Amino acid sequence: MSDELNRDRRQEPRRQERRRERAPTDFVQPARRVAYEVIAAVRESDAYANLLLPTRIKRAALNTADAALATELTYGTLRMQGFYDRVIAEAAGRPVTAIDPAILDVLRLGTHQLLATRVATHAAVNESVELARQVGSRAATGFTNGVLRTISRSTPEEWRDRVLAGATGEDDRLAAEHSHPVWVVRAFRQSLRLEGREVELEDLLIADNAAPRVNMVALPGLSNTEDTEGLGVANAFSPAGFVLAGGDPLHIMQDSDGRVRVQDEGSQLAALSLSRARPIAPGERWLDLCAGPGGKAALLAAEALGGGAHLVANELVPARATLVRKALAAVPTDVAVWEQDGTTFADAHPEEFDRILLDAPCTGLGALRRRPEARWRKQPKDVAELSDLQSGLIDAALGALKPGGILAYVTCSPHIAETRGIVASALKKWGDRVHTLDTAAVLQGLSSSELDLPDDGHSVQLWPHRHGTDAMFITLLERTA
Repeated sequence: MSDELNRDRRQEPRRQERRRERAPTDFVQPARRVAYEVIAAVRESDAYANLLLPTRIKRAALNTADAALATELTYGTLRMQGFYDRVIAEAAGRPVTAIDPAILDVLRLGTHQLLATRVATHAAVNESVELARQVGSRAATGFTNGVLRTISRSTPEEWRDRVLAGATGEDDRLAAEHSHPVWVVRAFRQSLRLEGREVELEDLLIADNAAPRVNMVALPGLSNTEDTEGLGVANAFSPAGFVLAGGDPLHIMQDSDGRVRVQDEGSQLAALSLSRARPIAPGERWLDLCAGPGGKAALLAAEALGGGAHLVANELVPARATLVRKALAAVPTDVAVWEQDGTTFADAHPEEFDRILLDAPCTGLGALRRRPEARWRKQPKDVAELSDLQSGLIDAALGALKPGGILAYVTCSPHIAETRGIVASALKKWGDRVHTLDTAAVLQGLSSSELDLPDDGHSVQLWPHRHGTDAMFITLLERTA
């Protein structure tokens, strides 16, 4: 009898685990609910996760631990969506296009918990089933339970091997494993190949799926030691910022009245490449042609104030122009914010500005670490449409530039059609009236440490895996005097 009692006691924890796995639940943890709501909003209304998630976390009054969980679940699911869709398709025995979109969101979120987190299997499955009940039909709950139970029976490594076995080629293998669309993988390969660094492609894809560090910019001449002391360590390259060691960036921005703010180090370098390309002559007129949401404009305004120059910020979209005005409020100088069409800007302002920043609208493929949903939102046809806009904007910017003036053409994308292709077309059109500056030399001259750049100095392409920045492209052009 004693042996039987001891055996029952040893088996009781496993019995409890089985009961938990079978037990239905009508409760969904707030962190999971917030993550699901953000993921669904990204799909349904093209919401931006980085803007919506903090709002939903605040509305749900999540504590620190739950906020961290909601953030991990949201970004992890969005980053690895392509891989998870291949897993779900195999487990469900049907393509994901045949699954109700709301239920597919539930399955993606559940798959992420099963394959990439330490969340207990019963919690991931049961709460996903309850989410499915709330957003779908009775049949959907059984389907969700069956698919996630199937996924839970194999290890992450086994699912990786299974998914990669179905790849149709090297680019498709990389796309599957690192959860990027194939066309994006090929675009990255082409850009790296131009630098003779194609071997770095997989490192780039891995970096795209890593949570980025938080970079802050301290506006030159305006921030002081009290604003930044003890908050982090200096940037690797930009002399105007630092890497945040911890804490809430929003509180830091509020405490400093906006003199310290979140800004990727690559964006800092892009703005500084224009302001520090050569010494500032007092009275210069500067223009930020596509200024929204205003981060680079604020940095340029601080630089202009320190050198005696005057900045104009232009932004066509009224809502984004409002954001520009808010960003500029930290700089104690009058910066006019215009709302004009950038493609026709030179018609009203020919040869008017000494320095112009054109941070052109682009696919955003250089910021996939921060906006993982962008990889699924963009299509190859978007590149062609944006290229037409970028060509019109660079033409207008050169027309608004004084002879001897400098234009910084910047995109947060490494796609050749949005970067070198646009610059090459502009140089061909403008002939000997425009020439490139040694952009690499300018950036090396202002950088706190040496940047790893290829020999071609006319343009600079920054990379997440190599520089720890967004994949910013920068070219400095000068109107012939």
